[in-house]
Amino acid sequence: MERKVFGLGDIVQMKKPHPCGANEMEIIRMGMDIRIKCTGCQHSVLVPRAKFEKNLKKVLVSAASKEDSTDL
Repeated sequence: MERKVFGLGDIVQMKKPHPCGANEMEIIRMGMDIRIKCTGCQHSVLVPRAKFEKNLKKVLVSAASKEDSTDL
C-alpha cells in the first residue's frame, strides 16, 4: 500500500466529517501528532499521526501546488 503524501498547509478530506458538517480540514501543525483545523467552524484538533494517516481519505489541495501557482 502506498503512503499518502501530505504536508503543512494542505487541505485534506477525512473519512468521517466534523460534527459541524464540514469534511475538509487544514493541516496546521506536524510532528508526532498532527493538528488539523476544520475549514467550516475553525475548530482545531490534535490527532496522533498514526490515527491521522488511518483516517485520511485524500489530499484535496496541496500547499506546495498553491505556492507554485503564486510564483508565476
